[in-house]
Amino acid sequence: MFYWRDLADVPEGFGPTVVTIGNFDGVHRGHQSVLQQLVAAASERGAAAVVVSFEPHPLQVHRPEDAPELIMGLQDRVETLADTGIDGLLMMHYTLELASQTPEEFVRSVFVDGLRAKAVVIGHDVRFGRGNSGDLSTMESLGERLGFDVIAIDDFGSSLRTSTTAQGERRCSSTWVREALEAGDVTTAARILGRPHRMRGEVIHGAARGRELGFPTANLSPEATGFIPADGVYAGWLIDSSQVRWPAAISVGSNPTFEGVSRQVEAHVIDRPKEEVDVFDLYGQTVIVEFVRRLRGMVAYRGPEALVEQMRLDVDETRSVLSTEQRTYG
Repeated sequence: MFYWRDLADVPEGFGPTVVTIGNFDGVHRGHQSVLQQLVAAASERGAAAVVVSFEPHPLQVHRPEDAPELIMGLQDRVETLADTGIDGLLMMHYTLELASQTPEEFVRSVFVDGLRAKAVVIGHDVRFGRGNSGDLSTMESLGERLGFDVIAIDDFGSSLRTSTTAQGERRCSSTWVREALEAGDVTTAARILGRPHRMRGEVIHGAARGRELGFPTANLSPEATGFIPADGVYAGWLIDSSQVRWPAAISVGSNPTFEGVSRQVEAHVIDRPKEEVDVFDLYGQTVIVEFVRRLRGMVAYRGPEALVEQMRLDVDETRSVLSTEQRTYG
């Protein structure tokens, strides 16, 4: 996949293309449905399938107080988009100057002059250009004048069954993913995403309480990317810098058994081969933590002994959960 951070980075004469536009935070099943249609439309036209997205999120520029917590960091968004089969990704730096362009100025400079678009794939609820003044009819009018087709998708996404709505189904959305993660429901989040939710960050030194109790943990840096799910203990995976997947019991929270502990994400790798134990050192590595299932909430225990006993139970349950984990989410 070609990856450009600025319109000027797109090679002169690149294309023709079929283009879509969006933030794609989470790259959930709804996004994946759109991108499948993008790739199919590009293949039919002998063109390259290209996504135009933005960094930072537009709300972080216009109304930072209302900006959502992002589901995934930039690196994970890029890598996940690449896995969808698109040919190119233009990640534009979102600024007030960019936002001030009229719909025609934006479409002409990016889609027509920059990417030589033969078609644009969008939803019926699309908004773009200065003050979000452009909509589907605007795009169709521009397409007629500037020479590209507009492919309007009836449902900009897909739906999943849920027992919480009267209709029994809910449209996949980034909002739904965030709601699930806020509730600690990483299982539902995985169904919407089509894969386990993940965080990425550097392993830093902590207070070493886990090591003292016999359960050493890899503590993620506060700068780690990815939405932090609700406090609790989770079964999941730790993927190290060599891309080795380790089963892990993951703790999110401040550990109420001890005072003065700030909120953190830490993973205890289980069932390491004996020959790996002495050389296993994650400090300084950038790792990925994937959340498979929430085991329990965060509880204060009456001293370290009770906590150690519960941690043993958590490890046993983690082992059981991961041994039966389904690698497809539907």
